[in-house]
Amino acid sequence: MKQKIIISKNLCEDISIAISLCEHDKLFVLVDETTSDMCLPLVINFSCLEGAKVIRIKATDTHKDIDSLASVWQALSANGATRHSCMINLGGGMVTDLGGFAASTFKRGIDFINIPTTLLSMVDASVGGKTGINFNGLKNEIGVFNDSKAVIIDTQFLKTSDSGNLCSGYAEMLKHGLISDESLWSELVAFDILNPDYEKLQSMVADSIKVKERIVEEDPHEHGIRKALNLGHTVGHAFESLAMKRNAPILHGYAVAFGMICELYLSAVKTSFPTDKLRQTVSYIKDHYGTFAITCDDYEELYELMKHDKKNTAGVINFTLLGNVGDIRINQTATKEEIFEALDFFREG
Repeated sequence: MKQKIIISKNLCEDISIAISLCEHDKLFVLVDETTSDMCLPLVINFSCLEGAKVIRIKATDTHKDIDSLASVWQALSANGATRHSCMINLGGGMVTDLGGFAASTFKRGIDFINIPTTLLSMVDASVGGKTGINFNGLKNEIGVFNDSKAVIIDTQFLKTSDSGNLCSGYAEMLKHGLISDESLWSELVAFDILNPDYEKLQSMVADSIKVKERIVEEDPHEHGIRKALNLGHTVGHAFESLAMKRNAPILHGYAVAFGMICELYLSAVKTSFPTDKLRQTVSYIKDHYGTFAITCDDYEELYELMKHDKKNTAGVINFTLLGNVGDIRINQTATKEEIFEALDFFREG
C-alpha cells in the first residue's frame, strides 16, 4: 500500500486518521530534545494520543547513530512494544530517518507514522521510504527502504523553526523545482524564504512533495530516474562530511545548496544547462545561504569523499546533471579536472 500523504488542515483529526490506518496494541511517540520542547506540546493532549509512551533521543545529526538507535529499541522493549505496536516519529529528518529504521527493524518491523516538523523533513526525509543512521563517519551508511503508513504535513510546526532550518529545507524544494518544470522553479527563486508566507509555503510544500512522490513511485529503489533526486548531493555530501570532520557541521540543505552550485556548473559545461538559469539559481543560493569556506588544499579530500558516495559504481563518481530545468541526465561522470573546476566556480562564481 502506498504511504498516505496528508496535507493537514486539522492536526488532531489528521493524526487520528493516520493512527486508524495502523491496528495497534501500543502507541509510541519518538521525539528529540528540540521537538520534545517545541513541537510535542502542540499535539500531546490530543485524545488520539492518550496513553502514548514518549521516547526521547538527543538532537542533531551527530546523534543519528547506533547508540541512539539502540536506545529506541531498548525503550520499545522496556515498555512492552510488540510487533503490533505503532510509533509516531515527530521531528526533523534525523528523527524520521532513525525512527523509521528503528521501527522497520524492531520485531522485524512495526508500523510507523511520520510527522515532520522541519521543512527539510517535510519535503525530503519523511517521503520516499528511506530510513537509516550514520555509521563509521559516513552519512546514512546503514538503513532500509520502508514506507511509513502515513506522513502528516503541517507548516504550523515551521513557526518553531529558525531561518537556518527553513533555508535548509528550502534547498531540497529548489532541487525539486530544477528537476521538475520552469513554472515551479521560477516560483521558488522568487519566494522570500527568510520572511515566509506560511499559507503559500504549505501549498508550495505540497507541490514539492508531489515532485518527489512522482519520481519515487516510478523508481522506488533508485535504479533509474530516482537518481534525479541526487542533484546537488554528490558534491553536497562531500561538503557535509568535510564540515563534520572539521567539527563544524553544516545543515544538510546548505550542503545540498552548495553542491547544486557545483553540479549546475558541471551541467552548464557538460550538458548545456542554460547559463542565465545557472546564474539566477546560484545568486539565489549565495544571497540566502552564504558560502562554505574551502581552499584548493581541500580539493583532494573532497574528491576522495565523493568517491565514497553510495551512488557510485566501481569507484566512478556518479552525478545527476541537467540539460535544462526538468531535463534530467542521470549517470553522468566528470573528470577530476572538471570537478576541481566546479569547486573553483563555487569559490569564485
